[in-house]
Amino acid sequence: MDRGCLTSQRVDRLTIGIAAGGLASFALLYAPQPVLPHLAHEFQVTPGQASLVIGIATGALAVAVIPLSLLSEVVGRRPLILSSVIVAAVIGLCLPYVGDFPLLVALRAVQGVAIAGFPAVAMAYLAEQGRLKAIGMLVAGNSFGGMVGRLIAGQVGTYREGTGLVAVCAAAATVVLIWALPKRTEAVTRTTGGLKDAVTRPLLWALYAVAFLGMGSFVALYNSVGFRLASPPLELSPQVASLVFVAYAVGGFASATTGRHPNRRTVLFGMLGVTAVGVILTIPTHIVPIAIGFVLLTAGWFAAHAAAGAWVNTVAPSKGPASGLYTGAYYAGACIGGTAGTMVYAALGWSALIAVSLSWLSVGALGVLLTFRRNTRSSAKNLSRKTGAPLAR
Repeated sequence: MDRGCLTSQRVDRLTIGIAAGGLASFALLYAPQPVLPHLAHEFQVTPGQASLVIGIATGALAVAVIPLSLLSEVVGRRPLILSSVIVAAVIGLCLPYVGDFPLLVALRAVQGVAIAGFPAVAMAYLAEQGRLKAIGMLVAGNSFGGMVGRLIAGQVGTYREGTGLVAVCAAAATVVLIWALPKRTEAVTRTTGGLKDAVTRPLLWALYAVAFLGMGSFVALYNSVGFRLASPPLELSPQVASLVFVAYAVGGFASATTGRHPNRRTVLFGMLGVTAVGVILTIPTHIVPIAIGFVLLTAGWFAAHAAAGAWVNTVAPSKGPASGLYTGAYYAGACIGGTAGTMVYAALGWSALIAVSLSWLSVGALGVLLTFRRNTRSSAKNLSRKTGAPLAR
């Protein structure tokens, strides 16, 4: 067998392993989302309190991402990926048997820490293997896992049975991960002082802000839509309402397609615009514009996320810490913005949530635009000093 065939097999196996890990991790992370109304009824808590089951997991994930990304510099990417997904799957199998809400929230926090090892490492792992364009496929796999988890739980319609079935599927995906992830990869040289580089570049901070604000808006809308669809005048069943998560399939396709585009700046701004249009389309109290709106906002946000994540790994000298900070901001947004947005919906309604979401998206886009222009001007000035040529006006 020739060298090209061996390389192709290694790449295929790497893709399969990462996809399986993403499916397991994100199915477990978001499985309770479509059954939040049922969970709130079963545990006799408010919508805002019920959303903590999502918020605490994503918050714990956000806090743990940076330490785990640094740990991967010592123990290696592969061992951290495997241990992360295995522990998360085991906890997922235990959660349906918990009958106390505070204990449920606590275990979800532990599960969030466990899950953090996968997104903390996956982007850097692909970048170090020379697979930067595959980050779009990584986001697509993550979104597919989130969709599968939500759809399975939503179609079952009850919290315990739904999340239990998701956990079984995630455990099966974990077995695939263990089998498929290559045991030997090329040696990589990791730079020291990577965390300093990751926190001293303004453009990276602007991209972290996009992750935080965009994901906060996205999760707040998905947290709240189940309550909206179950309320008058729509009054849809949990099974029908959960079909909104089919939009994740479009989001996965969009991220896989745009992730290969070389102009990440154009993709980022364009897809944030598509996200905003989708958000606006959900305003009417009719199922058709709501469905179209969620397809657009999901496709737009996942494509924007893929572009921003790839941009971070292009700009950053050290991939691990920068990727960890970006991922931490992403899930901090899911926790803080997702929970805050759900509370806005509970107190003020859907229109108020739309206004908040659009403002967050606008601030994120404006921050990247201004920082990029400032970097461009600074680079031009430095070039002018070195060459003695006047600046173009």
